[in-house]
Amino acid sequence: MDKKYLLLLAQKFPTIDSAASEIVNLSAIRSMPKGTEYFFSDIHGEYEAFLHMLKSASGMIKNKIDLTLGKAVSSAEREALAYLIYYPDKQLKRLRDKNGLSDEWRRLTIYRLILVCEAVSAKYTRSRVRKSIPKDMVYILDELLNVTDDVVKEYYYDEIITTILDTGIADRFIKSLCELIQSLAIDKLHIIGDIYDRGPRADIIMDELMKMHDVDIQWGNHDISWMGAASGNLALIANVIRISMRYNNFDVLEDGYGLNLRALAVFAGETYKNDECEIFMPQTLDDNIYDPVDAKLVAKMHKAITVIQLKLEGQLIRRHPEWKLSHRDLFSKVDFANGTITIDGQTHKLLDGNFPTVDPVDPLALTEGENELMTILANSFMHSDRLNTHMRFLYSKGSMYKTINGNLLFHGCIPLDENGKLLSLSIAGEQYSGKAMLDKLDEIANKAYFLQPCEEKSNCADHLWYLWSGARSPLYGKDKMAFFERYFLEDKKLHKENYNAYYHFSEKPEICGKILEMFGLDPQRGHIINGHVPVKIKNGESPVKADGRLFVIDGGISKAYQKATGIAGYTLIYDSHSLNLAEHKPFIAGESEHTPEIHMVERLDRRANISDTDKGRELLLQINDLRDLLDAYRSGDIKEGYKVF
Repeated sequence: MDKKYLLLLAQKFPTIDSAASEIVNLSAIRSMPKGTEYFFSDIHGEYEAFLHMLKSASGMIKNKIDLTLGKAVSSAEREALAYLIYYPDKQLKRLRDKNGLSDEWRRLTIYRLILVCEAVSAKYTRSRVRKSIPKDMVYILDELLNVTDDVVKEYYYDEIITTILDTGIADRFIKSLCELIQSLAIDKLHIIGDIYDRGPRADIIMDELMKMHDVDIQWGNHDISWMGAASGNLALIANVIRISMRYNNFDVLEDGYGLNLRALAVFAGETYKNDECEIFMPQTLDDNIYDPVDAKLVAKMHKAITVIQLKLEGQLIRRHPEWKLSHRDLFSKVDFANGTITIDGQTHKLLDGNFPTVDPVDPLALTEGENELMTILANSFMHSDRLNTHMRFLYSKGSMYKTINGNLLFHGCIPLDENGKLLSLSIAGEQYSGKAMLDKLDEIANKAYFLQPCEEKSNCADHLWYLWSGARSPLYGKDKMAFFERYFLEDKKLHKENYNAYYHFSEKPEICGKILEMFGLDPQRGHIINGHVPVKIKNGESPVKADGRLFVIDGGISKAYQKATGIAGYTLIYDSHSLNLAEHKPFIAGESEHTPEIHMVERLDRRANISDTDKGRELLLQINDLRDLLDAYRSGDIKEGYKVF
């Protein structure tokens, strides 16, 4: 062991006793059961449903209540207790308004909450639990949760609960217990991509994620679009706004991030004032609360930004011939005089042929008004403090993939060809595939945002657009994004986007094994966990594939997908005993019957302790370092009480 490192370690543990005590502490932590990991994917701005999943720990809190109180408490009372834990403020107010908050109810509720809290906190150290308790409640709750003598416990509980009632803090104490149970139910949270777009308030989801004590994010293509917009890429700024127009999501842009769309509204109203813009009418899945906008004006804004995006994407494709996407620059191939386009020898009539801002000689050129508009919009994105706070969090907690506790997490795919071989992507004249591709793209994504303005930053931001929609993008995973075709062409065959061969080959256990090995994981015991592709359970599809080596957990939390999937999302739950899938029902605000169906998909050979996890291996390295420090103290190589002056 390097003596310089040991001298640094000695600053924190200056005596034999302090080093030995830490060894005992870390060894004790390693012997505890592993915490419960939760995996969510494709949240798509559906903040109410997602927050309910967090508050309920995807039904696991209700399971704990049933296990703890099932024999003594009725089903209706257990359901009511669960809903109180999820929404303490709302339930306490409801009961207060109905004069239902008697001291008898409070006493019984506190007692039941303590029992549930004991159950969810059992696998944590006292230190970890104390950190989750509000400061003014630490002493009381710490005492209540750590009474070990069953004979004393009942009397002790009764005395403390009586004092809580006498001092008038019972309701606040109940709320603290509920929030503590919520906090302890989820030890580690993994988000497998696509927080943004379609749903109404991705910003509220980001606020909630920032409160979590341990969260990581594997970027999805919709996240990367927002990251690229925040990095200044004009095509992605247009894309983010277009998708929000399509789903009438003004609240996230204007109320959530303070992005001023007035310039777009004025430009669209003047440019398309005599245009009904029928094919651009928004798909309203959620009403705007703070920024209601007339649907006809939204349609004009939608069309204006769509045309600008098509021009910007065409320019971008021409800037990067190495992507080989010239065939996707369809807008420049339009016969604007006749309102048609010829694709693969067949001529198609456009559903909308009115393009007052297009010069047929140079169709990709922005007009002076469009250039001015994009400058205003780009400045709004660059100067939104809240947006950039969220983007920095997305970068700090996010990556293209993550390996943790034997599992490989990524949003989309590992691009493969039709023979199941790795597809490569050309970046700066070099070819990258597999893990090396994801590592390189991770580096590029960070440079796109964090570099000071320069040519390299701009080039990296262009690559984020490719990640959004490119044929070899591991986040997109389809042969094309039929953006133009879906808007302007009636022929449904042209709308089809074919998935990368990964989605076929990954259902084979041997292919999953090879991918796991590529990332240094055990091909027999590891799992790949993906999102991106909605699992259509009503068509008989299963989220568990490749003999249990692959989990696809996009079940359609987004309202836009629920008709196709038949459910409302999955949560994968990995506790110390097993892997479980929670299958969610569509969320209806104000109703409590949202407990999902939970299916065990894999039981562990034995209960997993922290020593079996990546964290446990990190702790073992720390223990070994401390043992080396002890040896140095005992040999006299380092003196106790060592300090740097």
